[in-house]
Amino acid sequence: MCANCDNLKQEVQSLEEAGATRLHLDVMDGQYVPNFALGLGDVKSICRNTKLVTEIHMMVMEPGRYVKLFADAGVDIIYIHPDSVRNAVDVVQQIRETGKKPGIVINPEATIESLMGFYDLVDNVLVMGVKPGYAGHIYLSYVDEKLERLIKLKDRYNLEIMLDGACTIDRIRQWSKKGVDGFVLGTSSLFGRQESYKTIMDRIKRECGE
Repeated sequence: MCANCDNLKQEVQSLEEAGATRLHLDVMDGQYVPNFALGLGDVKSICRNTKLVTEIHMMVMEPGRYVKLFADAGVDIIYIHPDSVRNAVDVVQQIRETGKKPGIVINPEATIESLMGFYDLVDNVLVMGVKPGYAGHIYLSYVDEKLERLIKLKDRYNLEIMLDGACTIDRIRQWSKKGVDGFVLGTSSLFGRQESYKTIMDRIKRECGE
């Protein structure tokens, strides 16, 4: 969502060369969130031009209608918001049946307990540190307690935990040491700056001890 969409192929190549380990693709329908981002054609173009793992964050109503379309486009991981569909368990199973890894998104207002039924069904959990839908929002500090509690469940359910939203270098350093597996980099640390992606990524890895 934060990349320069005028030339997606070049952006993908630049991010690969910079050392990104996967590409996070935001899809928004203007209904679940009041914004639009990446369509099916964009996703196909990105997947066609990268060897990196791709994960799609479906901020859409009734995501089950689109699972096969995006799976066929070549994405590897598909995240859904459980409150965007009546029976999210069915959609998780649908994702699994396509051969892709299913994931759920935990919004800032959701509780860890309310989603307990999903942790043994999915491979990935994406924790939103900001309200979803726009770049540049301020990190919501009460999400910290949620991350702490989720990290304690990580080994029991064999989960990969990702943080999305306001991922500054300091926040990456803090939570990578505590057990968060990955971070979605946006305008807080990577995009919209004068330096190259590689310069920024090298600095992040160096300062976070990677």
